[in-house]
Amino acid sequence: MLKGLRILDLTRLLPGPYATQLLADMGAEVLKVEDTVQGDYMRWMKPHFPGTKDSALFWGLNRNKESIKLDLKSDAGKSKFLELVRQYDVVLEGFRPGVMDKLGLGYDKLKEVNSGIIMCAISGYGQDGPYRERAGHDINYNAIAGALGLSGHQDGPPVVPAVQVADIGGGGLMAAVGILAAYVEKLNTGEGRYIDISMMDGVVSWMAMLMMQHAAGDPTLARGASMLNGGMPCYNVYKTKDDKYMSLGALEEKFWRVFCGTVGREDLIPRQFDADPSARAEVAAIFVGRTRAEWSEVFAGQDVCCEPVLDINEVAAHPQVAHRGLLKNMPHPKAGQVKVTANPIKFPGAPETEDTLPPGWGENNTNS
Repeated sequence: MLKGLRILDLTRLLPGPYATQLLADMGAEVLKVEDTVQGDYMRWMKPHFPGTKDSALFWGLNRNKESIKLDLKSDAGKSKFLELVRQYDVVLEGFRPGVMDKLGLGYDKLKEVNSGIIMCAISGYGQDGPYRERAGHDINYNAIAGALGLSGHQDGPPVVPAVQVADIGGGGLMAAVGILAAYVEKLNTGEGRYIDISMMDGVVSWMAMLMMQHAAGDPTLARGASMLNGGMPCYNVYKTKDDKYMSLGALEEKFWRVFCGTVGREDLIPRQFDADPSARAEVAAIFVGRTRAEWSEVFAGQDVCCEPVLDINEVAAHPQVAHRGLLKNMPHPKAGQVKVTANPIKFPGAPETEDTLPPGWGENNTNS
């Protein structure tokens, strides 16, 4: 799909590598440009595959790429990097704002050698503003955006999400979208573009519906009290008899009616959006009467929007996950077959391509 798009990836850890893996999975040529001291920090992070020093985390984010080592602080490294810029379409970086300029490799310099270069910068808070140079991580960006404050139970503290929403969504996904938009423009005009991606910005943009609830003065907009964050009986998580959980998402009246009829509690139909805790307690008392497996069987043939909350070790065996090919094996040279997440973007009818393994640190120096 993206054959011909060439990307120099200077990023480390999660947001940038996630973005370039998405693009590489779709055919873009991605060259990781890593420093000569330790490269992408993710390479060395635990957990390691048994009997190796290879990071499992790195393997989840860096297939279909190549890697070279360059010292961008040296004159020779800068010269080599600029040679590469002449041949590539995109430079993706994830340093703090101003670092590339200090290295003498800012956007203005890159344009001198390649007027069509696209430079995408991923940072925590963006390239301007009072937080421009402030350090941060996923939890901080979610906190400032208001997302963290709305997550969790009404009577408890905010709950940290297991998925790095700001890193992957606000950083990685937004960067991929921005790069593709700029590349289309370049194909039409021949001109490059500078892209400023902030992980905090991305999370704020995902707060669209919640911000509208706030603008409308919705009195239920609070942690664990709103329609979509645990405040309503029809859209919630409930414990089962075996201390597991079911997710109920019966937002539409037709689904709620089927649910109530299936469990023999038609009297609950008027309480679908009842914010009183007693309504949720009534539904909780129903779910605790059977095991998760039993409830899964009960709702298997019903149009209800009720599914089991799976543990991570159960995901691969789920029939829909397996059918969609969302997890696939890659052969590690020492650890054997490793199950990794696949590209979620489907192109029915497109020819399948064979993945290449995540590159060793600087393994393509001689080929660059």
